[in-house]
Amino acid sequence: MKRHGLGWLVYQPYKYLVVAPVLVLATAFFAILALVLSLFTSARTASRLAGVGWARMMAWVTPMRVMVEGRRNIDPHQSYVLVSNHQSQYDIFLLYGWLGVDFKWVMKQELRNVLGIGVACERLGHIFIDRSNHAAAIATLEAARTKIVDGTSVIFFPEGTRSTDGRLLRFKRGAFRMAIDLGLPILPITVTGTRDVLPANTSDLMPGSARLIIHEPIAIEGVTVEDCQELSDRVREVIASGLPAE
Repeated sequence: MKRHGLGWLVYQPYKYLVVAPVLVLATAFFAILALVLSLFTSARTASRLAGVGWARMMAWVTPMRVMVEGRRNIDPHQSYVLVSNHQSQYDIFLLYGWLGVDFKWVMKQELRNVLGIGVACERLGHIFIDRSNHAAAIATLEAARTKIVDGTSVIFFPEGTRSTDGRLLRFKRGAFRMAIDLGLPILPITVTGTRDVLPANTSDLMPGSARLIIHEPIAIEGVTVEDCQELSDRVREVIASGLPAE
């Protein structure tokens, strides 16, 4: 559907009158649900039930059709450092709704103070990090070791921000340093199509299709901190292989 064509024009009232209110209400509802479930079940169960429900509802109401490739590359009993490209806010729905892995986000400390969401994320075990305090950040990541076990993973967008043109940005080293420190394999993930649904830094939402490509894991045995850049380049190349040819 072309932007600024007839279909785009017809979709605008639906976006503001249906999708936007559903987003606000669904986010509040599933945050509360996650919080309540975490009181009676494990954080993993609460996160999976609430996260998948929230993501799939938003994909359905948009609507966004989703295709998944490479699910066989996931070992459900293995923890990973998940590394994905980042094209859109809708990447979050794609990952929560269709990846099928229990994971923790590394989140800015400031998000802990967001009403409802901060408390729910803390109960679910997401990792809040104070980037302004290096010593505190290191201590937080050390404490996170106890959460990334038994099939629970940690996820990073190593570009650090959303790509505005779909091309991969330069990768930051945090994800790869954490994989080396924790001794965990890296699971590269390529997201495509979400930029056409909701481009970065806009509210120009449109229906569309998205694809989630799960690549083979990359082992880090024998990899040292000195090899961090080489590891980053290797993972970036794998993720780039799933992007559409220009």
